[in-house]
Amino acid sequence: MADPTTTDTDRTPVELDRVIIRFAGDSGDGMQLTGERFTAASALFGNDLSTLPEFPAEIRAPAGTLAGVSAFQVHISDHEITTPGDAPNVLVAMNPAALRSELHRLVEGGTLLVNTDAFDERNLAKAGYDHDPLGDGSLDHMSVYEIPMTSLTKDAVAALGVKPRDAERSKNFFALGLISWMYTRPEGPTLAWIDEKFGKVPLVAAANRAAFAAGHAFGETCELFDHPYAVRPAERPAGTYTNITGNVAMAWGLVAAGQLSGLPVFLGSYPITPASDILHELSRHKNFGIRTLQAEDEIAGIGSALGAAFGGHLAVTTTSGPGIALKSETMGLAVSLELPLVIVDIQRGGPSTGLPTKTEQADLLQALYGRHGESPIPVISAHTPANCFDVAIEAARIALKYRTPVLVLSDGYLANGSEPWRIPSASELPDISVEFTTEPNHVDSEGNPEFWPYLRDPDTLARPWAIPGTPGLEHRIGGIEKADGAGNISYDPANHERMIHLRAEKVAGIANDIPPVELIGDVEDAELLVVGWGSTWGAIDGAANRVRARGRRIVHAHLTHLNPFPQNLAEIVSRYPRVVVPELNLGQLSRVLRAEFLVDARSITKVQGVPFTAGELEIAFLKELES
Repeated sequence: MADPTTTDTDRTPVELDRVIIRFAGDSGDGMQLTGERFTAASALFGNDLSTLPEFPAEIRAPAGTLAGVSAFQVHISDHEITTPGDAPNVLVAMNPAALRSELHRLVEGGTLLVNTDAFDERNLAKAGYDHDPLGDGSLDHMSVYEIPMTSLTKDAVAALGVKPRDAERSKNFFALGLISWMYTRPEGPTLAWIDEKFGKVPLVAAANRAAFAAGHAFGETCELFDHPYAVRPAERPAGTYTNITGNVAMAWGLVAAGQLSGLPVFLGSYPITPASDILHELSRHKNFGIRTLQAEDEIAGIGSALGAAFGGHLAVTTTSGPGIALKSETMGLAVSLELPLVIVDIQRGGPSTGLPTKTEQADLLQALYGRHGESPIPVISAHTPANCFDVAIEAARIALKYRTPVLVLSDGYLANGSEPWRIPSASELPDISVEFTTEPNHVDSEGNPEFWPYLRDPDTLARPWAIPGTPGLEHRIGGIEKADGAGNISYDPANHERMIHLRAEKVAGIANDIPPVELIGDVEDAELLVVGWGSTWGAIDGAANRVRARGRRIVHAHLTHLNPFPQNLAEIVSRYPRVVVPELNLGQLSRVLRAEFLVDARSITKVQGVPFTAGELEIAFLKELES
């Protein structure tokens, strides 16, 4: 990066290859919106980017307290990046609580922009300060810019007739305007968004425009800054791009899966953080045959979805970890009925209510084993926000082809984080179309045609799917064990064991229909194999690159399919002398790898509600290599 202390009297922008900015303030200060708008402008400008929104755990934490701090970190660059960055170069602190909560993240000598209007005695006390940190010398090692953002915002909108209290709400747009000037972001997209978002309330729209313009003008005309900075667009393959969050990508993937399968999509869901945005997004797409039901509870949500699957829909239910526990009985029913059903789990910190706005990867063992009886379910996971689109389609493909529920694992980091995504053409997407059974498939002892609901496809072991009401294909379903083939209720011990094995073999056979694990790095002579899954991908990739730059040999395998595992995984984990598994849990995948493949897979764990940084994993990998 360029030296931020360089002076330039003509205020020509100094070029940087990347910058990490963190916005922080009270949960009512609009920091999420500020970060999102800066991100959107950067995406339109062409930068590569990665974001990390962080929300207070309490919906209405006391204003001005540490518990109420909301933050948004964005990493923009002129080259490919995979994480929101280890530590911000710039921190925008809107009040003392934001400064106290977030200052430790800032790089040594970083830039700090402070809203001095908020640093009064009352707010300082609520943040736990017994003195004003802006005047005690404790910030001298930082580049500190003290800016009265609130009062400057009020001055900027006063001519509009906005009440002072209402005017104060626009101070986040002042901060956005200032940061947009500092990093030469285009103004047009933000101003157009303000008009679109607030156009129905002209006074609010005008106030936000005025505040944004005032912040931009302040940066340009004040004598605090020597010059702005510029981060050039990243080189990308040709195509149409959009900035997308994981939850929106998951929703769009489900919409696409409905079109690719030729089936109407039904979502039965109960709102729960951080999965609710999938329900919100899908409800906007009724024109694609999407039907959504906001159920009264988690059990009703999955029950309605399973009923829709019986009726011939591409059925989906979405939730987070506590909801998976509540849905487990109906998931077992879906295993028994052998109907396609996509279950999306956006993982969050647990147990119980736990950390509802924070991320974790602690639902893997629940996904693999958390049901009554022998009830295997395919499990797949997304590894970036954009990858949620592909994973949604893959889950639908497996569910429809093999007539099985499929559990998809994302997490709060992926769900709320965002990155640029190239919108694929329809020709790039797989055909997952379905043929329903419309004719009898068996002849009884007297030569009469009849329908056997459990007469399996010899290749996939999937049972036929007949829509209720199809003449001559009437059949019963239910949770009691079925006779193989005929589907009649059966209490025969031998039949039960046969059905248990058939369902397990069907899921195990999916391994023949998924791609092998790909290795990244020093494939031939690595000293260390890193096995990851889910949202750890970016931090692992960044850390592995740093370790290679130090001259050590390391290889990375990242798993999308967690049940069944890809066929070549056994050979891969036994090939290298050391195996480590970084996870945001206490070692769940490493436990499974040790049990399945008898390898010494060692855990690198973190359960703090925040993702790994590349720096943390770099240290952990080097420590493992030196052991």
